[in-house]
Amino acid sequence: MAGIADLATDERRARVLLSILSAPDDAITGRILARAGGVETIRLLEDDGAVPGRNRVDAQVWRDRLALPRRLEDVADRMRGIEQSGITTVIPGDAHWPQALNDMGERVPYVLWARGATSFLARPAADLVTITGARAATAYGEYVAGEIAGDLSRGERVVVAGGAYGIEGAAHRAALASGGDTIAVLANGVDRPYPTGHRELLDRVADVGLLVSEVPPGSAPTRQRFLARGRLMATLSGSTVVVEAGARSGALHTAVEAQRLGRSVGAVPGPVTSVTSSGPHMLLRNGTAQLVTDGNDVEELINHAPGNGADRAALGPAFARRPVPSTDAPTQSM
Repeated sequence: MAGIADLATDERRARVLLSILSAPDDAITGRILARAGGVETIRLLEDDGAVPGRNRVDAQVWRDRLALPRRLEDVADRMRGIEQSGITTVIPGDAHWPQALNDMGERVPYVLWARGATSFLARPAADLVTITGARAATAYGEYVAGEIAGDLSRGERVVVAGGAYGIEGAAHRAALASGGDTIAVLANGVDRPYPTGHRELLDRVADVGLLVSEVPPGSAPTRQRFLARGRLMATLSGSTVVVEAGARSGALHTAVEAQRLGRSVGAVPGPVTSVTSSGPHMLLRNGTAQLVTDGNDVEELINHAPGNGADRAALGPAFARRPVPSTDAPTQSM
């Protein structure tokens, strides 16, 4: 009888299959994948033998967690539909695989799904700047985000954001208006733009920039996928800027991920009377972020980032190492 391993005929298809079966940012699956490769990882799901780095009980727990959620025929049908969609996949070893993602170790995505110019992913991380913040942004926040994104675009930086309402949407729009390059990192399939109110904007990004996701086509956004998406936004770029964010905003999670990976973090101050200023102010207060107010400040942040030839301490205590606060086609279509 045919098994799931029969669907994983090569590394690319095996990784696609893993993205269907496993949640993103699964360190256990990532650890096994790093040791065994995609094809062998899929084979291990059907086998009852040893799994690298896991005892017998833990191995079975992992197998049960990734067990087929439906009939094998249904999974095969989904893979055929994805293959026929023409959506691009990028995996480690491809020319356009972003090397910056390798810094995540066991948390590296199994595969990236893309619509648009995957060559943007091959740019040096220092050329990419993530701009994130509150969905319920103020007019002040959207204005500042747009000004920063426009300045960066005119400086030939790639603006990375998550396609959401508020700060991120303002960043994408400003980059497009400036004739610059922009990447939208999604928590859902690249074939179903979310939020729906940004369908036109995201389709425009796909036309002249790039939509990218680690979850397969057809996937809906969930809280866990949004959190996992934050680590991609943080890792792709050499610098992350938080414009506005509440005290429990997902943008703060992205900033913490960026700092954890040694990326530079900037935060825009705001009125002390505004709840959306609480997040950036907290990042500034605890030393996670450096204060930025415009594109020139962000360029300074980039130029003094680790690995760019400048001493991290030169920017002051905000950049000192501190504990992380809690809170050959280059690509192929499936």
